[in-house]
Amino acid sequence: MGWTLVFLSEIELLIPKAPDGVRLLDWLNWNVRERLPEEAAPVRLVVTESDGSGYKCEVTTAHGPFPDFVDPRLPREGGGRGQAARQLSRSSIFEFRKRRWENTGEFNAVLLVPTGIGAAIGGHAGDATPVAQLLGSICDGLITHPNVVNASDINELPGNGLYVEGSVISRLLMGVVGLKPVRANRVLALVNSHPDLFFPEMTINAVNAARATYGLNCPRTVLLDPPLIMESEYTNSSRAAGSVKNLDHVFGVLDKYRGEYDAVAISSVINVPLHFHEDYFKSEGNMINPWGGVESMLTHTISSVYNVPSAHSPMLESQAALEVDTGVVDPRLAAEAVSMTYFQSVLKGLQRSPRIVVDDDAMREPNVLTVSDVSCLVIPDGCLGIPTLAALEQGIPVIAVTENRNLMKNDLAELPWRRGQFYLVNNYWEAAGVMAALRAGIEPTSVRRPIPPMEVEKPAGAHVIDARKVLEL
Repeated sequence: MGWTLVFLSEIELLIPKAPDGVRLLDWLNWNVRERLPEEAAPVRLVVTESDGSGYKCEVTTAHGPFPDFVDPRLPREGGGRGQAARQLSRSSIFEFRKRRWENTGEFNAVLLVPTGIGAAIGGHAGDATPVAQLLGSICDGLITHPNVVNASDINELPGNGLYVEGSVISRLLMGVVGLKPVRANRVLALVNSHPDLFFPEMTINAVNAARATYGLNCPRTVLLDPPLIMESEYTNSSRAAGSVKNLDHVFGVLDKYRGEYDAVAISSVINVPLHFHEDYFKSEGNMINPWGGVESMLTHTISSVYNVPSAHSPMLESQAALEVDTGVVDPRLAAEAVSMTYFQSVLKGLQRSPRIVVDDDAMREPNVLTVSDVSCLVIPDGCLGIPTLAALEQGIPVIAVTENRNLMKNDLAELPWRRGQFYLVNNYWEAAGVMAALRAGIEPTSVRRPIPPMEVEKPAGAHVIDARKVLEL
């Protein structure tokens, strides 16, 4: 079956405050389904601002003929439009399974720095990698995503790190997928066609360099012609997002070679004004990276449809973009300034990215990590989306870092956390301390002073004994 037109865009929704007693996940699910256009399915949801009146949401949306609801665990083989329909249903990103227990034999952390929000740490070229190394050193496993460690041609994922796409982390925390570590993946490389052969040829050289130096298994490199069309745009909240077209052709290629690969690496042009290249490098890190947001829109969709790890790198548009004089740049941007194809971080990360497990029986296998194995979630303060809401409902401790400033305007402390579930810290040093305390089974507030007073609930009309009077007797 051939593909009909599928494209991605960002839609803003204003959703009123959830009524008392209604779970926020359910409320957002119902409102998104009601408010999106008929032939559109949500791929990602971000709450950019919330207050007493409601929630400003930005929803990455796939446009196509999708059903109202189909079980996203149906078979994915076979290709064609039906495959996307099974995966991108109007409810699938909100599918939730409550975890029944917590595995206390290991301590596994999830580290998230959402893409396109202008995060002070992790909003640039892999500049949250030192954070990943730090947090990875005090846990058994660190689950993180490309935005944290992708530094153009550099990728220093911790040895105990699991590199997965952001939508996979959302589904892991929602309890509907598991992660199975692998020795190595077969990585399919998709490379945009380009009017200047220099750029796809350099990208192919990057693939061959990975094959020759760290043994990447790349069974096939496919030149995308017609090319994938990606446009970068800023939303009303100033988040980086955009639009993606010609996705139907990409799906056709992925269907054709479905038995040959375990992960998908993509290099394609992201169209931005030429002056953005110079503006970005001259901004001293103050300009929100215009490329990352639309990249995450694409990879969220591919990983959701095919249940394979995916990651993207931007291909330069022209020789003029390549020849931009960056000068000496802010350290957070330096990895981009010294790279040409930006593809090595993607290839290296995908080489050992874990398999995505959706089968119920397979998720019970001892070597498959599920939501029951997640011990905590670490996020920049203010970030409210599916992962945070899933952790709230699963009873997973959440550590929010205020020093990682960003565009999001949400007071996370206002969510209905259980006692001892939410920790607001100043920086990632403190986050590491909270993680260490949780791993040791120590209430984190007990190592600080003053110790919060104990709340004592007294039955109505109960007689209160005055200890001083007892001593006088």
